[in-house]
Amino acid sequence: MTTEQPVETVDVVVIGTGPGGEDATGRLARAGLDVVAVEARLVGGECPYFGCIPTKMMVRAADALAEARRARTLAGSVDVTPDWSPVAARVRDEATTDWDDTAAVERLEKAGARLVRGRGRLAGPGEVVVATADGELRFRATRGVLLNPGTEPAVPPIGGLADTPYWTNRDAVRATEAPTSLTVLGGGAIGCELAQVFARFGTAVEVVEAGPRLLAPDEPEASELLAGRFAAEGIGVRTDAKVSSVSHDGGGFTLTLDDGTQLVSERLLVAAGRRTDLRALGVATVGIDDTARTIPVDDRLRAADGVWVVGDVTGKGAFTHVSMYQARIAAADILASGGGTGGTGGGDEERADYRAVPHVTFTDPEIGGVGLTESAARDAGLTVRTGTTDLAASSRGFVHGPGNEGLIKLVEDADAGVLVGATAAGPAGGEILAVLTLAVQARVPVGELRHLIYAYPTFHRAIESALADLQES
Repeated sequence: MTTEQPVETVDVVVIGTGPGGEDATGRLARAGLDVVAVEARLVGGECPYFGCIPTKMMVRAADALAEARRARTLAGSVDVTPDWSPVAARVRDEATTDWDDTAAVERLEKAGARLVRGRGRLAGPGEVVVATADGELRFRATRGVLLNPGTEPAVPPIGGLADTPYWTNRDAVRATEAPTSLTVLGGGAIGCELAQVFARFGTAVEVVEAGPRLLAPDEPEASELLAGRFAAEGIGVRTDAKVSSVSHDGGGFTLTLDDGTQLVSERLLVAAGRRTDLRALGVATVGIDDTARTIPVDDRLRAADGVWVVGDVTGKGAFTHVSMYQARIAAADILASGGGTGGTGGGDEERADYRAVPHVTFTDPEIGGVGLTESAARDAGLTVRTGTTDLAASSRGFVHGPGNEGLIKLVEDADAGVLVGATAAGPAGGEILAVLTLAVQARVPVGELRHLIYAYPTFHRAIESALADLQES
Protein backbone atom coordinates (compact mmCIF):
# COMPACT_ATOMS: atom_id res chain seq x y z
CA MET A 1 0.00 0.00 0.00
CA THR A 2 1.36 3.43 -0.93
CA THR A 3 0.76 6.61 0.98
CA GLU A 4 1.20 10.23 0.00
CA GLN A 5 3.20 12.32 2.43
CA PRO A 6 2.76 16.04 3.12
CA VAL A 7 5.06 18.49 1.36
CA GLU A 8 8.38 18.94 3.15
CA THR A 9 10.23 22.23 2.76
CA VAL A 10 14.01 22.07 2.28
CA ASP A 11 16.65 24.37 0.82
CA VAL A 12 17.78 22.30 -2.17
CA VAL A 13 16.78 19.06 -3.85
CA VAL A 14 19.36 17.30 -6.02
CA ILE A 15 17.86 14.80 -8.45
CA GLY A 16 20.54 12.32 -9.46
CA THR A 17 23.82 11.67 -7.70
CA GLY A 18 26.25 10.93 -10.48
CA PRO A 19 29.69 12.47 -10.01
CA GLY A 20 28.34 16.02 -10.44
CA GLY A 21 25.23 15.56 -8.33
CA GLU A 22 27.16 13.88 -5.55
CA ASP A 23 29.81 16.60 -5.58
CA ALA A 24 27.28 19.45 -5.55
CA THR A 25 25.26 17.80 -2.79
CA GLY A 26 28.32 17.60 -0.58
CA ARG A 27 29.32 21.20 -1.27
CA LEU A 28 25.86 22.57 -0.51
CA ALA A 29 25.39 20.46 2.63
CA ARG A 30 28.79 21.39 4.01
CA ALA A 31 27.86 25.03 3.47
CA GLY A 32 24.98 24.53 5.88
CA LEU A 33 22.04 24.11 3.51
CA ASP A 34 19.28 21.55 4.10
CA VAL A 35 19.84 19.29 1.09
CA VAL A 36 17.92 16.22 -0.05
CA ALA A 37 19.61 14.04 -2.66
CA VAL A 38 17.37 11.74 -4.70
CA GLU A 39 18.81 8.61 -6.31
CA ALA A 40 17.09 5.60 -7.85
CA ARG A 41 20.26 3.61 -8.52
CA LEU A 42 23.74 3.90 -7.01
CA VAL A 43 25.17 7.04 -5.43
CA GLY A 44 28.12 8.04 -7.58
CA GLY A 45 26.42 7.21 -10.87
CA GLU A 46 27.77 5.32 -13.86
CA CYS A 47 31.44 6.22 -13.47
CA PRO A 48 32.51 4.28 -10.35
CA TYR A 49 30.33 1.23 -10.94
CA PHE A 50 29.94 0.70 -14.70
CA GLY A 51 32.14 3.30 -16.42
CA CYS A 52 35.42 5.05 -15.76
CA ILE A 53 36.84 3.06 -12.87
CA PRO A 54 35.93 -0.59 -13.58
CA THR A 55 36.48 -0.30 -17.33
CA LYS A 56 39.93 1.16 -16.79
CA MET A 57 40.75 -1.81 -14.59
CA MET A 58 39.71 -3.97 -17.54
CA VAL A 59 41.84 -1.86 -19.88
CA ARG A 60 44.83 -2.12 -17.53
CA ALA A 61 44.58 -5.91 -17.54
CA ALA A 62 44.28 -6.06 -21.31
CA ASP A 63 47.25 -3.71 -21.72
CA ALA A 64 49.32 -5.97 -19.45
CA LEU A 65 48.63 -8.87 -21.80
CA ALA A 66 49.61 -6.78 -24.83
CA GLU A 67 52.84 -5.63 -23.19
CA ALA A 68 53.72 -9.18 -22.19
CA ARG A 69 53.31 -10.26 -25.81
CA ARG A 70 55.54 -7.39 -26.97
CA ALA A 71 58.24 -8.60 -24.60
CA ARG A 72 59.16 -11.24 -27.18
CA THR A 73 60.58 -8.46 -29.33
CA LEU A 74 62.21 -6.58 -26.48
CA ALA A 75 63.28 -8.99 -23.78
CA GLY A 76 63.01 -12.65 -24.69
CA SER A 77 60.45 -15.39 -24.99
CA VAL A 78 57.21 -15.00 -23.03
CA ASP A 79 54.16 -17.25 -22.83
CA VAL A 80 50.90 -15.52 -21.96
CA THR A 81 47.70 -17.30 -20.92
CA PRO A 82 44.74 -14.91 -20.54
CA ASP A 83 42.55 -15.41 -17.47
CA TRP A 84 39.51 -13.22 -16.92
CA SER A 85 38.99 -14.22 -13.29
CA PRO A 86 41.49 -11.68 -11.80
CA VAL A 87 39.80 -8.94 -13.83
CA ALA A 88 36.33 -9.89 -12.61
CA ALA A 89 37.59 -10.08 -9.04
CA ARG A 90 39.22 -6.62 -9.15
CA VAL A 91 36.12 -5.04 -10.66
CA ARG A 92 33.85 -6.72 -8.12
CA ASP A 93 35.97 -6.32 -4.99
CA GLU A 94 38.16 -3.28 -5.54
CA ALA A 95 36.29 -1.00 -7.95
CA THR A 96 32.66 -1.50 -6.98
CA THR A 97 32.61 -3.38 -3.67
CA ASP A 98 30.16 -5.75 -5.39
CA TRP A 99 28.16 -2.75 -6.67
CA ASP A 100 27.51 -1.43 -3.19
CA ASP A 101 27.30 2.33 -2.65
CA THR A 102 27.39 2.30 1.15
CA ALA A 103 30.63 4.29 1.29
CA ALA A 104 29.24 6.95 -1.06
CA VAL A 105 26.04 7.23 0.96
CA GLU A 106 28.05 7.66 4.13
CA ARG A 107 30.04 10.48 2.49
CA LEU A 108 26.83 12.36 1.71
CA GLU A 109 25.42 11.84 5.17
CA LYS A 110 28.67 12.87 6.79
CA ALA A 111 28.52 16.10 4.78
CA GLY A 112 25.06 16.72 6.26
CA ALA A 113 22.83 15.74 3.33
CA ARG A 114 19.92 13.32 3.35
CA LEU A 115 19.51 10.61 0.72
CA VAL A 116 16.09 9.53 -0.55
CA ARG A 117 15.96 6.36 -2.63
CA GLY A 118 13.55 6.73 -5.50
CA ARG A 119 12.87 8.40 -8.84
CA GLY A 120 12.53 12.13 -8.62
CA ARG A 121 10.67 14.42 -11.00
CA LEU A 122 9.87 18.10 -11.15
CA ALA A 123 6.24 19.00 -10.52
CA GLY A 124 6.56 22.76 -11.00
CA PRO A 125 8.93 25.54 -9.90
CA GLY A 126 10.68 24.36 -6.75
CA GLU A 127 8.42 21.31 -6.47
CA VAL A 128 9.80 17.75 -6.53
CA VAL A 129 7.95 14.45 -6.28
CA VAL A 130 9.87 11.27 -5.48
CA ALA A 131 8.43 7.85 -6.21
CA THR A 132 9.81 5.51 -3.55
CA ALA A 133 9.10 1.90 -2.71
CA ASP A 134 6.75 3.09 0.04
CA GLY A 135 4.89 5.80 -1.85
CA GLU A 136 5.42 9.36 -3.02
CA LEU A 137 7.37 11.98 -1.14
CA ARG A 138 6.96 15.66 -1.96
CA PHE A 139 9.48 18.42 -1.42
CA ARG A 140 9.47 22.17 -1.86
CA ALA A 141 12.96 23.51 -2.53
CA THR A 142 13.20 27.15 -1.48
CA ARG A 143 16.71 27.73 -2.85
CA GLY A 144 16.45 25.59 -5.98
CA VAL A 145 16.61 22.20 -7.64
CA LEU A 146 19.75 20.75 -9.21
CA LEU A 147 19.30 18.08 -11.87
CA ASN A 148 21.98 15.48 -12.60
CA PRO A 149 19.89 12.74 -14.23
CA GLY A 150 22.75 11.04 -16.04
CA THR A 151 22.11 8.82 -19.04
CA GLU A 152 21.07 5.29 -19.87
CA PRO A 153 22.49 3.15 -22.69
CA ALA A 154 20.55 3.93 -25.86
CA VAL A 155 19.04 0.93 -27.64
CA PRO A 156 18.62 1.46 -31.40
CA PRO A 157 15.20 0.60 -32.89
CA ILE A 158 16.48 -2.49 -34.69
CA GLY A 159 14.05 -5.28 -35.40
CA GLY A 160 14.30 -8.07 -32.83
CA LEU A 161 16.99 -6.40 -30.72
CA ALA A 162 14.80 -5.54 -27.73
CA ASP A 163 13.81 -9.20 -27.29
CA THR A 164 17.39 -10.48 -27.04
CA PRO A 165 19.72 -10.74 -24.00
CA TYR A 166 22.17 -8.18 -25.38
CA TRP A 167 24.83 -6.56 -23.23
CA THR A 168 25.31 -2.90 -22.47
CA ASN A 169 28.44 -1.58 -20.76
CA ARG A 170 26.80 -2.46 -17.45
CA ASP A 171 26.63 -6.13 -18.34
CA ALA A 172 30.11 -6.20 -19.84
CA VAL A 173 31.57 -4.80 -16.62
CA ARG A 174 29.84 -7.56 -14.63
CA ALA A 175 31.13 -10.33 -16.92
CA THR A 176 32.65 -13.27 -15.05
CA GLU A 177 34.37 -14.65 -18.15
CA ALA A 178 35.38 -13.45 -21.59
CA PRO A 179 33.02 -14.69 -24.31
CA THR A 180 34.34 -16.75 -27.19
CA SER A 181 33.01 -14.18 -29.67
CA LEU A 182 31.51 -10.71 -29.43
CA THR A 183 29.85 -8.30 -31.82
CA VAL A 184 30.07 -4.67 -30.73
CA LEU A 185 27.35 -2.38 -32.05
CA GLY A 186 28.91 1.08 -32.04
CA GLY A 187 32.42 2.38 -32.68
CA GLY A 188 32.51 5.16 -30.10
CA ALA A 189 34.69 5.32 -27.00
CA ILE A 190 32.82 2.67 -25.00
CA GLY A 191 32.56 0.26 -27.91
CA CYS A 192 36.21 0.63 -28.89
CA GLU A 193 37.59 0.28 -25.38
CA LEU A 194 35.59 -2.85 -24.60
CA ALA A 195 36.20 -4.35 -28.05
CA GLN A 196 39.95 -4.22 -27.53
CA VAL A 197 39.76 -5.42 -23.95
CA PHE A 198 37.89 -8.60 -24.82
CA ALA A 199 39.92 -9.21 -27.98
CA ARG A 200 43.13 -9.23 -25.94
CA PHE A 201 41.59 -11.90 -23.72
CA GLY A 202 41.03 -14.15 -26.71
CA THR A 203 37.52 -13.14 -27.78
CA ALA A 204 36.85 -12.94 -31.51
CA VAL A 205 35.53 -9.39 -31.89
CA GLU A 206 33.72 -7.57 -34.68
CA VAL A 207 32.82 -3.86 -34.41
CA VAL A 208 29.85 -2.62 -36.41
CA GLU A 209 29.66 1.17 -36.86
CA ALA A 210 26.90 2.99 -38.73
CA GLY A 211 29.13 5.97 -39.47
CA PRO A 212 32.15 6.21 -41.76
CA ARG A 213 34.82 5.70 -39.07
CA LEU A 214 35.61 4.83 -35.47
CA LEU A 215 35.64 7.60 -32.84
CA ALA A 216 33.72 10.04 -35.03
CA PRO A 217 34.16 13.09 -32.72
CA ASP A 218 37.96 12.81 -32.94
CA GLU A 219 40.35 13.76 -35.73
CA PRO A 220 40.24 11.39 -38.76
CA GLU A 221 43.95 10.71 -38.28
CA ALA A 222 43.27 9.34 -34.80
CA SER A 223 40.45 7.14 -36.10
CA GLU A 224 42.73 5.79 -38.81
CA LEU A 225 45.46 5.09 -36.28
CA LEU A 226 43.10 3.08 -34.06
CA ALA A 227 41.61 1.20 -37.01
CA GLY A 228 45.12 0.14 -38.00
CA ARG A 229 45.84 -1.20 -34.52
CA PHE A 230 42.50 -3.04 -34.47
CA ALA A 231 43.33 -4.67 -37.78
CA ALA A 232 46.75 -5.74 -36.48
CA GLU A 233 45.12 -7.30 -33.43
CA GLY A 234 42.52 -9.15 -35.48
CA ILE A 235 39.56 -7.00 -34.47
CA GLY A 236 37.12 -6.75 -37.36
CA VAL A 237 35.70 -3.32 -38.13
CA ARG A 238 32.74 -2.66 -40.40
CA THR A 239 31.96 1.01 -40.99
CA ASP A 240 28.99 2.50 -42.87
CA ALA A 241 27.22 -0.67 -41.74
CA LYS A 242 23.50 -0.64 -40.97
CA VAL A 243 21.93 -3.47 -38.98
CA SER A 244 18.47 -4.47 -40.20
CA SER A 245 17.66 -7.16 -37.63
CA VAL A 246 18.96 -9.07 -34.61
CA SER A 247 17.98 -12.53 -33.42
CA HIS A 248 19.04 -14.85 -30.62
CA ASP A 249 18.58 -18.60 -30.68
CA GLY A 250 19.60 -19.40 -27.13
CA GLY A 251 23.19 -20.09 -28.07
CA GLY A 252 24.18 -16.89 -29.78
CA PHE A 253 23.28 -13.77 -31.74
CA THR A 254 22.81 -13.23 -35.43
CA LEU A 255 23.02 -9.69 -36.81
CA THR A 256 21.79 -9.17 -40.33
CA LEU A 257 23.16 -6.11 -42.12
CA ASP A 258 21.35 -4.16 -44.80
CA ASP A 259 23.55 -5.75 -47.46
CA GLY A 260 22.50 -9.22 -46.35
CA THR A 261 25.69 -10.06 -44.44
CA GLN A 262 25.12 -12.05 -41.27
CA LEU A 263 27.36 -11.83 -38.23
CA VAL A 264 27.15 -14.57 -35.61
CA SER A 265 28.58 -14.29 -32.09
CA GLU A 266 28.11 -15.59 -28.58
CA ARG A 267 27.51 -12.10 -27.18
CA LEU A 268 26.29 -8.76 -28.49
CA LEU A 269 27.39 -5.50 -26.86
CA VAL A 270 25.21 -2.48 -27.64
CA ALA A 271 27.34 0.65 -27.34
CA ALA A 272 25.35 2.97 -29.59
CA GLY A 273 25.17 6.09 -27.46
CA ARG A 274 23.33 7.27 -24.36
CA ARG A 275 19.98 8.91 -23.67
CA THR A 276 18.00 10.69 -20.94
CA ASP A 277 14.21 10.53 -20.57
CA LEU A 278 13.46 14.22 -20.02
CA ARG A 279 9.72 13.64 -20.03
CA ALA A 280 9.97 11.32 -17.03
CA LEU A 281 12.05 14.00 -15.31
CA GLY A 282 9.14 16.43 -15.50
CA VAL A 283 11.15 19.29 -16.95
CA ALA A 284 8.18 20.58 -18.95
CA THR A 285 6.63 21.75 -15.65
CA VAL A 286 9.33 24.43 -15.43
CA GLY A 287 9.24 25.39 -19.10
CA ILE A 288 12.01 23.12 -20.44
CA ASP A 289 11.45 21.24 -23.70
CA ASP A 290 11.05 17.58 -22.75
CA THR A 291 11.33 16.36 -26.35
CA ALA A 292 14.90 17.60 -26.74
CA ARG A 293 18.03 15.46 -26.33
CA THR A 294 19.72 17.92 -23.98
CA ILE A 295 18.85 20.77 -21.61
CA PRO A 296 20.35 24.16 -22.53
CA VAL A 297 22.12 25.88 -19.64
CA ASP A 298 23.82 29.23 -19.21
CA ASP A 299 27.35 29.73 -17.94
CA ARG A 300 26.15 29.34 -14.35
CA LEU A 301 24.39 26.07 -15.23
CA ARG A 302 20.93 27.61 -14.93
CA ALA A 303 18.26 26.06 -17.13
CA ALA A 304 15.20 27.84 -15.70
CA ASP A 305 14.32 29.95 -12.68
CA GLY A 306 15.49 27.99 -9.67
CA VAL A 307 16.72 25.05 -11.76
CA TRP A 308 20.37 24.16 -12.28
CA VAL A 309 21.51 21.24 -14.46
CA VAL A 310 24.86 19.45 -14.60
CA GLY A 311 26.25 16.41 -16.36
CA ASP A 312 25.76 14.61 -19.67
CA VAL A 313 22.31 16.05 -20.25
CA THR A 314 23.70 19.57 -20.71
CA GLY A 315 25.37 18.48 -23.94
CA LYS A 316 28.72 19.96 -22.91
CA GLY A 317 30.56 16.66 -22.81
CA ALA A 318 29.57 13.28 -21.41
CA PHE A 319 32.54 13.08 -19.07
CA THR A 320 32.90 12.82 -15.31
CA HIS A 321 35.33 15.74 -15.26
CA VAL A 322 32.82 18.02 -17.02
CA SER A 323 30.05 17.07 -14.62
CA MET A 324 32.19 17.79 -11.58
CA TYR A 325 33.44 21.06 -13.09
CA GLN A 326 29.83 22.10 -13.63
CA ALA A 327 28.85 20.99 -10.12
CA ARG A 328 31.39 23.35 -8.56
CA ILE A 329 30.01 26.29 -10.55
CA ALA A 330 26.36 25.41 -9.98
CA ALA A 331 26.83 24.91 -6.24
CA ALA A 332 28.59 28.27 -5.94
CA ASP A 333 25.78 29.96 -7.86
CA ILE A 334 23.11 28.37 -5.70
CA LEU A 335 24.90 29.56 -2.59
CA ALA A 336 25.34 33.05 -4.05
CA SER A 337 21.79 33.39 -5.35
CA GLY A 338 20.27 32.84 -1.96
CA GLY A 339 16.77 33.57 -3.11
CA GLY A 340 15.47 30.52 -4.94
CA THR A 341 13.45 31.11 -8.10
CA GLY A 342 14.15 34.81 -8.25
CA GLY A 343 17.83 34.81 -7.28
CA THR A 344 20.23 36.83 -9.40
CA GLY A 345 23.55 35.45 -8.23
CA GLY A 346 26.44 37.36 -6.79
CA GLY A 347 27.96 38.28 -10.13
CA ASP A 348 31.56 37.43 -9.28
CA GLU A 349 31.29 33.63 -9.30
CA GLU A 350 33.10 31.35 -11.74
CA ARG A 351 31.41 30.96 -15.12
CA ALA A 352 31.55 27.82 -17.23
CA ASP A 353 34.01 27.90 -20.12
CA TYR A 354 34.14 24.89 -22.43
CA ARG A 355 36.80 25.92 -24.93
CA ALA A 356 39.32 23.43 -23.54
CA VAL A 357 37.30 20.35 -22.60
CA PRO A 358 39.66 17.35 -22.71
CA HIS A 359 38.63 13.78 -23.39
CA VAL A 360 40.51 10.49 -23.55
CA THR A 361 39.57 7.15 -25.06
CA PHE A 362 41.58 4.51 -23.22
CA THR A 363 42.32 2.23 -26.11
CA ASP A 364 45.83 1.27 -27.14
CA PRO A 365 46.88 3.63 -28.68
CA GLU A 366 45.29 6.04 -26.21
CA ILE A 367 43.38 8.81 -27.97
CA GLY A 368 43.28 12.20 -26.25
CA GLY A 369 41.70 15.34 -27.62
CA VAL A 370 40.96 18.86 -26.44
CA GLY A 371 39.11 21.83 -27.90
CA LEU A 372 38.19 21.96 -31.57
CA THR A 373 39.09 19.48 -34.28
CA GLU A 374 40.35 20.87 -37.56
CA SER A 375 36.94 20.51 -39.22
CA ALA A 376 35.13 22.08 -36.25
CA ALA A 377 37.54 25.02 -36.28
CA ARG A 378 36.95 25.58 -40.00
CA ASP A 379 33.18 25.30 -39.49
CA ALA A 380 33.51 28.01 -36.83
CA GLY A 381 34.96 30.33 -39.47
CA LEU A 382 38.49 30.42 -38.09
CA THR A 383 41.61 30.79 -40.21
CA VAL A 384 43.07 27.37 -39.49
CA ARG A 385 46.64 26.14 -39.56
CA THR A 386 47.55 22.59 -38.47
CA GLY A 387 50.74 20.84 -37.44
CA THR A 388 51.23 17.10 -37.10
CA THR A 389 54.03 14.79 -36.04
CA ASP A 390 54.48 11.03 -35.88
CA LEU A 391 54.92 9.93 -32.27
CA ALA A 392 56.69 6.72 -33.32
CA ALA A 393 59.37 8.82 -34.99
CA SER A 394 60.12 10.72 -31.79
CA SER A 395 63.11 9.85 -29.63
CA ARG A 396 60.86 8.23 -27.01
CA GLY A 397 58.93 6.42 -29.72
CA PHE A 398 62.17 4.97 -31.05
CA VAL A 399 63.17 3.79 -27.57
CA HIS A 400 59.69 2.47 -26.83
CA GLY A 401 59.64 0.13 -29.80
CA PRO A 402 56.58 -2.10 -30.37
CA GLY A 403 53.30 -0.34 -29.58
CA ASN A 404 54.74 3.12 -30.23
CA GLU A 405 52.26 4.16 -32.93
CA GLY A 406 50.84 7.61 -32.35
CA LEU A 407 50.60 11.22 -33.42
CA ILE A 408 50.21 14.75 -32.17
CA LYS A 409 48.06 17.15 -34.15
CA LEU A 410 47.73 20.85 -33.34
CA VAL A 411 44.96 23.15 -34.56
CA GLU A 412 45.81 26.86 -34.54
CA ASP A 413 43.66 29.92 -34.97
CA ALA A 414 46.22 31.53 -37.27
CA ASP A 415 44.76 35.02 -36.87
CA ALA A 416 45.00 34.93 -33.08
CA GLY A 417 48.21 32.87 -32.97
CA VAL A 418 46.87 30.44 -30.36
CA LEU A 419 45.91 26.79 -30.30
CA VAL A 420 42.18 26.06 -30.32
CA GLY A 421 42.47 22.29 -30.39
CA ALA A 422 44.88 19.38 -30.20
CA THR A 423 45.04 15.60 -30.38
CA ALA A 424 47.57 13.38 -28.62
CA ALA A 425 47.29 9.75 -29.67
CA GLY A 426 49.66 6.99 -28.68
CA PRO A 427 51.33 5.70 -25.51
CA ALA A 428 50.27 8.00 -22.65
CA GLY A 429 48.23 10.11 -25.06
CA GLY A 430 45.98 11.30 -22.25
CA GLU A 431 48.98 12.41 -20.19
CA ILE A 432 50.58 14.28 -23.09
CA LEU A 433 47.26 16.05 -23.49
CA ALA A 434 47.67 17.91 -20.19
CA VAL A 435 50.07 20.56 -21.49
CA LEU A 436 48.00 21.00 -24.65
CA THR A 437 44.85 21.48 -22.58
CA LEU A 438 46.59 24.21 -20.62
CA ALA A 439 47.73 25.86 -23.86
CA VAL A 440 44.19 25.91 -25.29
CA GLN A 441 42.55 27.06 -22.06
CA ALA A 442 45.06 29.81 -21.29
CA ARG A 443 45.40 30.88 -24.94
CA VAL A 444 49.15 30.63 -24.68
CA PRO A 445 50.68 32.21 -27.81
CA VAL A 446 52.11 29.61 -30.17
CA GLY A 447 55.38 31.56 -30.09
CA GLU A 448 55.62 30.98 -26.34
CA LEU A 449 54.97 27.25 -26.80
CA ARG A 450 57.90 27.14 -29.23
CA HIS A 451 60.15 28.67 -26.57
CA LEU A 452 59.36 26.02 -23.96
CA ILE A 453 62.04 23.51 -23.06
CA TYR A 454 60.60 20.01 -23.53
CA ALA A 455 62.30 17.22 -21.57
CA TYR A 456 64.28 14.67 -23.57
CA PRO A 457 63.54 11.89 -24.36
CA THR A 458 59.80 12.04 -23.64
CA PHE A 459 56.67 11.51 -25.69
CA HIS A 460 55.53 15.05 -24.93
CA ARG A 461 58.66 16.41 -26.58
CA ALA A 462 56.97 15.54 -29.87
CA ILE A 463 54.82 18.65 -29.30
CA GLU A 464 57.91 20.62 -30.36
CA SER A 465 57.97 18.77 -33.70
CA ALA A 466 54.24 19.40 -34.22
CA LEU A 467 54.84 23.10 -33.56
CA ALA A 468 57.60 23.11 -36.17
CA ASP A 469 55.25 21.55 -38.68
CA LEU A 470 52.66 24.17 -37.75
CA GLN A 471 55.15 26.90 -38.54
CA GLU A 472 55.87 25.44 -41.96
CA SER A 473 52.25 24.75 -42.99
